[in-house]
Parts: sequence; C-alpha cells; structure tokens
Amino acid sequence: MNKEEKLRVISYGEVLWDCFPGHKNIGGAPLNVALRMQSLGCDVSIISCIGKDEDGEKIKTYLEEHGVNTSGIAENTQYQTGTVDVTLNDRGSATYEITYPSAWDKIPFTETAGQLVSASDLIVYGSLACRDEVSQSTLHRLLSNHNIHKVFDANLRYPHYTIETVKPLMEKADFIKFNDDELYEIAEAIGSPYKSMEQNMEYIAGKTATPSICVTKGRHGAVLLQNGKLYYNSGYNITVKDTVGAGDSFLAALLTHLFHFKSSPQKAVNFACAMGAMVAESKGANPVIDQTAIKNLMTGKSEVKAT
Repeated sequence: MNKEEKLRVISYGEVLWDCFPGHKNIGGAPLNVALRMQSLGCDVSIISCIGKDEDGEKIKTYLEEHGVNTSGIAENTQYQTGTVDVTLNDRGSATYEITYPSAWDKIPFTETAGQLVSASDLIVYGSLACRDEVSQSTLHRLLSNHNIHKVFDANLRYPHYTIETVKPLMEKADFIKFNDDELYEIAEAIGSPYKSMEQNMEYIAGKTATPSICVTKGRHGAVLLQNGKLYYNSGYNITVKDTVGAGDSFLAALLTHLFHFKSSPQKAVNFACAMGAMVAESKGANPVIDQTAIKNLMTGKSEVKAT
C-alpha cells in the first residue's frame, strides 16, 4: 500500500449510548473501533441503525465530525437508538446491561451497505449484533462477499450469544480477536482438550481455518498468532481509570498497523497494547490519545521477541 492509499474499513454493528451514573457517552464496540481506526489514518465507514430520535442524530453527527462515513447507518422509526447501562467496579472493570430490542438490532440490508463492503478492504464485526435475526441475516449476507478481509471481534456479552451463532462467525473470519476468558470458553465449547492459551489458539485456528488469532490478557498484554508464529507483549504499567473501550482501541490499533502501515506483527502488537493501556488509563471509550505519549510508554518497556 502506498502512503497515499488508505485502508478502507467497514465496522458493522451496534452504535449506542453507554449510560453511567450521572452521565452518558457515545459508544458501542463497532463505533469505538471505527473512531480509533479513522484517527489512525484509515478510511472508515459504519454499517448500523439508529432510531429516529435525538440520541441517534447526536451519534451520527459525532461520527461525521470525526471523519467517519455514516452513509451505511439506516434509520428505524419503530425502535429507539440503543442504550447500555454500564457499572464500574472499584478496579475500573465494566459490566453491561444492554437494552433489547434497539434500532441496531434491526440493521437492514441496503444497496448502500452492499456497495460499501464491495469497495472496502476489511470488515470488522462482532457477536452482539447477531443477537437479533435481522442484523444477523444482514451481516451474513455482507460476509458472503469473498473479496473483503473479515475480522471477528468476539466481544461476548452474556446472555446475548450462543455457540451456534458464534461458530459461523468464526468460520467466516480471516482474523479473530478474543479476550482470555472468551478464548477458553469458546475453545471448550468446540471440543478443545487443551489447557494452555497457545494450544487453544492453535486449536481454534485449525478448527475454523483462521490464519490469525489475537488474545488480550488485560494488564498482562496480548498474544498474537499470525501464520503459525506467536508474538507476545507482556503489557505496560498504568493506573486503570476504566476499561470501557480499551479492547476496541487495542483491536483498532492492531489492525491499522498490520494492514494499513504493514508493520511487523511484533511491532503491531506492541503498539496495540500501548494504545489499549492509554485508553484504560483515561476516562471514556474514545479519549484523544497523543502519539508521543504512546511512544514514550512503549520505550519504557522491553519488547519480547516472537517465538
């Protein structure tokens, strides 16, 4: 890819408001990924659905102000723009109560959505948008395009998924991202006999024919399996304020460096871990992150070489 060319990205799924005690923020994993990839230099579009309401208009305006293409966001007059009640524990870790049904549960297949996918290089999608048959059907129709690189961010939210809905999403993916709990849960559900993280990553890669799998480990960093090789980062020392959006920014940074900047897998996972750490050290899912601050964080940590 030449410097003038931008990675063309589709982010599919929920756009919503994260509602905290006393305030609310624009959020949803696909929206968070889209904003971060756009800020890092990609050309990003979102395919989703909002209600015909003030909350929906504010989301659309916010995305447009940040350069994200919103032509793939449909409007539904029957359902309201999505909301999530977020609770943070004393360590900043979040739990979520997700309103159902919401407008993003009813993402329609449109000619615009199909054209956006056909014109893009990469599509990022998760499991939550498949809790409803309407958005699930639209996603699978879009994933039938064989010319786009498919990235599955598991993003499991109990009780909004089943192994029956997750398996085909993995099987269609070229790249899968889990957190460590999700990895072990899914590996066991599809019959893995293994206990170690690396063996389970390789087991899922083999079962789903997925060449790339990444697992985040919270403050302990991440492991990336890329074409049979493992790359590690052991994390960065920070003080966590809240974890909302940290995994989304991690994924956005990882994908941008792998597929836009063509960085080595080790450099990509190092940068992604630093990005995720910086977001966890900040309030909210989409803080402005200074590139110099990321570099300073990274230079204080020795890299672990690939095995």
